[in-house]
Amino acid sequence: MNLEAKRTTELEELLIDAEADDDVVQHTPALVTRPWLLLLGLILVALNLRPALSSMAPLLSEVSASLGLSAAKAGLLTTLPVLCLGLFAPTAPILARRFGAERVVLGILLTLAVGIILRSSLGEVGLFAGSLIAGASIGIIGVLLPGIVKRDFAKQAGTMTGVYTMALCLGAALAAGATVPLSQYFSDRWAIGLGFWVFPALLAALLWLPQVGQKQGAHQAAYRVKGLLRDPLAWQVTLYMGLQSSLAYIVFGWLPSILIGRGLSATQAGLALSGSIIVQLVSSLAAPWLATRGKDQRLAIVVVMLLTLGGLFGCLYAPLDGLWGWAILLGLGQGGTFSLALTLIVLRSRDAHVAANLSSMAQGIGYTLASMGPFAVGLVHDWTGSWAAIGWIFAVIGVGAIVAGLGAGRARYVQVTSEKV
Repeated sequence: MNLEAKRTTELEELLIDAEADDDVVQHTPALVTRPWLLLLGLILVALNLRPALSSMAPLLSEVSASLGLSAAKAGLLTTLPVLCLGLFAPTAPILARRFGAERVVLGILLTLAVGIILRSSLGEVGLFAGSLIAGASIGIIGVLLPGIVKRDFAKQAGTMTGVYTMALCLGAALAAGATVPLSQYFSDRWAIGLGFWVFPALLAALLWLPQVGQKQGAHQAAYRVKGLLRDPLAWQVTLYMGLQSSLAYIVFGWLPSILIGRGLSATQAGLALSGSIIVQLVSSLAAPWLATRGKDQRLAIVVVMLLTLGGLFGCLYAPLDGLWGWAILLGLGQGGTFSLALTLIVLRSRDAHVAANLSSMAQGIGYTLASMGPFAVGLVHDWTGSWAAIGWIFAVIGVGAIVAGLGAGRARYVQVTSEKV
């Protein structure tokens, strides 16, 4: 069995670990007495990791007009949650060691609910404060949840990876498509459309509550990984993660506004975003499988990035008659870019401990970098008064992602090792 084939067989077992910090992953299995309840809780928690991000985009123009926000402030509003994904992710293992992962997930679901309520009830101050709290909450849960999945469903890791990804995409798509109709149903009150998403968060917290009382396995060993920040390949993986994420959060934050500016209604724009996200379900599952069948992942990275750029430029410049075709193309590309970013973390690591630390680096630094994209779109639109100029932002980020991906996609390992401490 060659090296890449061997790594392919390990991929399903390691992929979830690659999203979690070593200190979060339990090294002995927990005693799960009701796995169906845990599975339901995990799905509901995952469903809540994107609505706070994708629900704002279809209403951004209306919210900005209502509160008198400039395009730069609107750009900051789309940037804050993404920035928090990177800034607060490193706090997850600290909180988990102190309180336990299950308790932290429950508590952070409640802070997410608080953020959603603030965002929709206290004007401009609440809008920004709530967005910050919601982004921080999502960043913390996003690190903890995969480790719990790996621990409690180790033998079904591959299947649960697919379920986890699908729940993320489904939550994003539901919020993107339903927020505007909800606000219109309640007399065009955007605050109700945004605030509605507190109910899924509270429901997830309620169904997660039984997990807090479960007896958890103890840590048996701790591992330390040195030298990752000095490794060029690790930086290439991180840059690819950050740059492709930047395009993804530009789409989450700005695509509906772009389409509204081109003549669509808010409902039509939200549905276009929702449809594009739903399509990601296909490529997010298929792209890693196809990419690991070759000698490396460089061709796959170039293909999905070109699909993404083609979809973005089509949505920005092509006639609206063909919009749904471009939205589907965009979804196929972005589903592949995200899942390949997670896959690269695994394939470029010699073991799960290196993968976990590489993932922490890629998320922490990558998402911080990604937050600059939505902010840049807001600034450029504010300066030019037009959406046409942001095509240059797409091009620069996309080319950068391809260059980083060509380095990250080579069949090599990061030159670091893990050691027991």
